[in-house]
Amino acid sequence: MKRLTVGILAHVDAGKTTLSEGLLFSSGNILKLGRVDKRDAFLDTHSLERERGITIFSKQALLELDDTLITLIDTPGHIDFSCEAERAISVQDYAILIISATDGVTAHTKTLWHLLAARSVPTFIFVNKTDISDRRRHQLLDELRVNLSSRCVDFTEDSTTDFFEACASADERLMEQFFATDTVQTEDIRHSISKRRIFPCFFGSALKMRGVGELLSGIDKYTLEKKYSESVFGARIYKIARDPQGKRLTYLKVTGGSLKTKDTVEITLPSGEVVNEKIEEIRLYSGEKYKSLSVAPSGTVCAVLGPASTRVGMGLGFEPSDTQTLSPVLDYRMLLPREANSYETYMRLTALSEEDPSLALSYEPATHEIRVRLMGEIQIEVLKRLISDRFGISVEFDEGEILYKETVADTVLGAGHFEPLRHYAEVHLRIDPMPEGSGIVSATECAIDTLSLNWQRLIITHIEERTHRGVLTGSPLTDVKITLTAGKAHLKHTEGGDFRQATYRAIRQGLMKAESVLLEPTFDFRIELPRDNLGRLMNDITSMYGTASSPEINEHTAILEGNCPVATMRSYASELRAYTKGEGRIALTVGRYMPCHNTAEVMARRNYTPELDERNPSGSVFCKGGSGYAVPWDEADAFMHITPGGIAREVAEQAATVRVAKKLDYRGTVEEDKELMRIFESTYGKIKKRVVGEKKENAAPVTERKERPKKQKPRGDEYVIIDGYNFIFAVDALRRAAESDLARARDLLTRLMCDYAAFRGCKVIIAFDAYKRRGGEGSVEEIGAVTVVYTKECQTADAYIERTTYEIAEHHSVRVVTSDYQEQLVILGSGGLRVSAREFYAEILETLKLIREKIDGYLN
Repeated sequence: MKRLTVGILAHVDAGKTTLSEGLLFSSGNILKLGRVDKRDAFLDTHSLERERGITIFSKQALLELDDTLITLIDTPGHIDFSCEAERAISVQDYAILIISATDGVTAHTKTLWHLLAARSVPTFIFVNKTDISDRRRHQLLDELRVNLSSRCVDFTEDSTTDFFEACASADERLMEQFFATDTVQTEDIRHSISKRRIFPCFFGSALKMRGVGELLSGIDKYTLEKKYSESVFGARIYKIARDPQGKRLTYLKVTGGSLKTKDTVEITLPSGEVVNEKIEEIRLYSGEKYKSLSVAPSGTVCAVLGPASTRVGMGLGFEPSDTQTLSPVLDYRMLLPREANSYETYMRLTALSEEDPSLALSYEPATHEIRVRLMGEIQIEVLKRLISDRFGISVEFDEGEILYKETVADTVLGAGHFEPLRHYAEVHLRIDPMPEGSGIVSATECAIDTLSLNWQRLIITHIEERTHRGVLTGSPLTDVKITLTAGKAHLKHTEGGDFRQATYRAIRQGLMKAESVLLEPTFDFRIELPRDNLGRLMNDITSMYGTASSPEINEHTAILEGNCPVATMRSYASELRAYTKGEGRIALTVGRYMPCHNTAEVMARRNYTPELDERNPSGSVFCKGGSGYAVPWDEADAFMHITPGGIAREVAEQAATVRVAKKLDYRGTVEEDKELMRIFESTYGKIKKRVVGEKKENAAPVTERKERPKKQKPRGDEYVIIDGYNFIFAVDALRRAAESDLARARDLLTRLMCDYAAFRGCKVIIAFDAYKRRGGEGSVEEIGAVTVVYTKECQTADAYIERTTYEIAEHHSVRVVTSDYQEQLVILGSGGLRVSAREFYAEILETLKLIREKIDGYLN
């Protein structure tokens, strides 16, 4: 049986859900036609979708023909949910693009077309609502050929000479066959469609079931089953959701081998860590209903239960991870009820960010704010309803801010050094501007004999693992290539986290030296209005710093297409309706990022000072006299241990100029040798001079020498300090408990640490962020050898941990359990040891095992 995954895409109100119902009804898979306006559509299963009459979440249905099994994926058509539609495209073998005959090819249609082209998805086109359009079929086909592709072919009558000639004209590879026989073989047409050299077009009315049967027959006749590897497992994840019981579902398509219940899959986390998780159940959904499978063969689109670390866009097996093209352009602050604790609310809402990564849910510790990125007003209303229904919290949102980005205008070098006590790393990078839409590209040209390959790979990982902030407004960095040019590690003291700090600081220092450019998002617009209002519209576009093509003027209406900044056009729809008396229509899609039209105004409004951004330091940390000290970014080049940028002469001369300008006393070879000796001794210890041939008197034979025992400084008690919420949400078992009841997760952690402390004979401090409601003073609870600290409202757990480590590390042994590497200077410089959450959890499990063994020993 041929197995296909077919997606349905369209702009809003094009009749997408109606066509899905028609396809299911025509194939006999449903017995009654549902309708959007009657709120009984088979695939609009969520109450929000039925209330609003729009598709919000992508869903699947099984469509069985004689010898073909089609998994039909219905996607949202509204621009606010276009990110959901894009994620579904990643698993489609073929797509049906629906175009309304009354609206024609809209801006959003073009966006979907480009997304399909970027992923090379073969596409069938269905022109809907031809029964209420005054345009004839050939006029509609001409519009498709002009606005989408000249390879659009009418498949309504697929056995005529004109049809074969059109196919041959679209794909010149078929021309020779057509000239010889006046026909083209069906198999050759299938192959051309699969390679996107022909785009079959069908016409009809989904509501009146016209053309639906022909479309279904065309899909069955002109598609090829995709070939998959049977021996090597692969899968692509495109969606995360919850079932009505709250169980986590990972939607994926098996692209190689097979997936079985109780299989263990290897998951690579964004941090590079690899975890193994078991498949507990495999579900094959069709609408709201599903059936359980024991084996999912290649080509199956299914939902699995069990894995807790999966993410949207992640690849399993041989499949690489995927990135999303579309992203929101507006950032909103979530307004919570007065009694709600912002951090606890944020932790509960992280499940939404798993399901829709484009939300980019974030928490600002300094201001206790939750921020979220959204596409528009409809998505805001839907999100408010989801939070109320699922979490019982009534939230609002502010007016929102534009999501700006930053890039650089020219090439610049950056260097970062991180050397607190017993740590060492130095990184040199080059930042080059790239074309629009490139994102961040990483590369290395560092010689292996300068820095080993494993350290180079780690630095590249650190470049790619986070969103780097610009220095104009703190907006995300984009469209740059960051190249590793040089680096240095210490044989004894370098750890992985050291290169993370050095890499971040090198990027930041480079940006501080660069000429930065602020970028703003734009809308591609298509406005249709009475021709009498065209002059007003064109004046408005100019005043909003937009651009437009030549207008298309008809008898009574005019159509204008162009591009305009989001900041000036985001609320223009209401103004358009007002001066056209409701006759004007506007369609907006997210366009490119372009240089900001009012950079100075935006910078003044943001009031961002890069030197004060503690999360993104631009200076470096060096070591002197056994302790670390900070050096500002504009002075750091003179202190680097290797040549900045790895270009010996040019950069050495530049560094010498900086030294002279800073009046540093490094003149002459003698002084330079002394400085190099000081750096060497501070890193490796004092060098004892030895005269060749000199022999100590009364030296004992080698065999009789006794090594003196080294005196060790007493370290007092052993302390373990835990960042409570960081630990809870880094450990799967505790995180699952926290999703339903955060207080229970805190209690579980406390009980675990009581057993651990009693067995290990240590003292444990667990710090939780701002547990009390607003205005709270914090509290401390003593539970055996465990101290549970709830910080004050304005105090983070990081700040408490750093201060406590500084106070007790001098006389006691301190280990800090956290996976957050942003707050390390005080901890490391004071002699504290860092342990990741996963490592410490493994230690807890080992301790519990030892406790059970001792108890069993006593009982026996």
